[in-house]
Amino acid sequence: MRYRELGNTGLKVSEIGMGCEGFVDHEGAYTQDLMDTADRCGVNYIDLYMPNPGVRRLIGEALKGRREKFILQGHICTVWKDGQYKRTRVMEEVKEGFEDLLVNLGTDYIEVGMIHYVDSMEDWKRIVNGPVMEYAKELKAAGRIGHIGLSSHNPEVAMAAVESGLIEVLMFSVNPCYDMQPAGENCEDLWDEKNYEGQLLNMDPAREALYELCSQRGVAITVMKAYGGGDLLDAKASPAGMALSAYQCLHYALTRPAVATVLAGAHTVEELELSAGYADAPEEEKDYAAAFASFPKISWKGHCMYCGHCAPCPKGIDVASVTKFLNLAKAQGEVPETVREHYGALAHTASECVGCRACEKRCPFEVPVAENMQEAVRVFGR
Repeated sequence: MRYRELGNTGLKVSEIGMGCEGFVDHEGAYTQDLMDTADRCGVNYIDLYMPNPGVRRLIGEALKGRREKFILQGHICTVWKDGQYKRTRVMEEVKEGFEDLLVNLGTDYIEVGMIHYVDSMEDWKRIVNGPVMEYAKELKAAGRIGHIGLSSHNPEVAMAAVESGLIEVLMFSVNPCYDMQPAGENCEDLWDEKNYEGQLLNMDPAREALYELCSQRGVAITVMKAYGGGDLLDAKASPAGMALSAYQCLHYALTRPAVATVLAGAHTVEELELSAGYADAPEEEKDYAAAFASFPKISWKGHCMYCGHCAPCPKGIDVASVTKFLNLAKAQGEVPETVREHYGALAHTASECVGCRACEKRCPFEVPVAENMQEAVRVFGR
């Protein structure tokens, strides 16, 4: 297992994390086995959105004696009412739900307190200007949560949250199909078949700008729906018109700017072991470039995917990194100091490009690399 910085939090998290699907399935019968497997495989980041007290108690039992091995992302504003999950903004329910989380987990703190499911700008404004955010701040000040996070499917809402400077972790849906869809307040539009009937071209600008902003601000992204609820693994269900492998989906998410961990949906021990095996999988099993280039319904033509197929450069330029830093600067409309420093630390910069275009011949997405190198020289001065 490999580990990454969780943004600016100071925490180190496993590239592969775990959602709580498997804890919910089969009335929680797999909970102990899943936690044992996570421990054995080095999976240390776990998302706990499910408010069912019984599920939480089983997880708490499985955490006994090894709480310090795991980094928990618990949700604020998710409660169990009338025998089912509910999202709430009623403060009495919000507080009761959080207290229930800690009690049933058998802990007095969680590392990340995730404000749950904010997909409309109106909802975000209520949260940021109201008691929910104040409560999150109080929990952090008291040491009951280490860091404030927010979960969303809407890049415009997520952007506003990141720009506020109040959140340190963003839980966001990331996969090559959802990344094509424009911002919206109804998350079901992301997987609605009608939105994939015509060919889609390139990443939605709002999503690209969001990832770049998170990278620049040091806000970590924890990924949900990397498999699109399993649809991307099934040729008949895939919005792209063809199936991807689990490792291709994971690799796509993990090569997006600011992504720290992918919360792989694991319904069984075998599924968790498969996802955890990503680090040791051969590079050809992770490589998504050829598959993306042949999608019948989606085109990434002209868009750098940071896949690395442009290498090797005869002058040693890390073309993917140069392009990533260029995109960061373009997204900000200026060159942030941190981006300039990272660019300056490259062993070879865009100014060394001789325009041979060998990289362009290898690029599956027909990216105009030589033009990007020229633009990078204009932006960074070298």
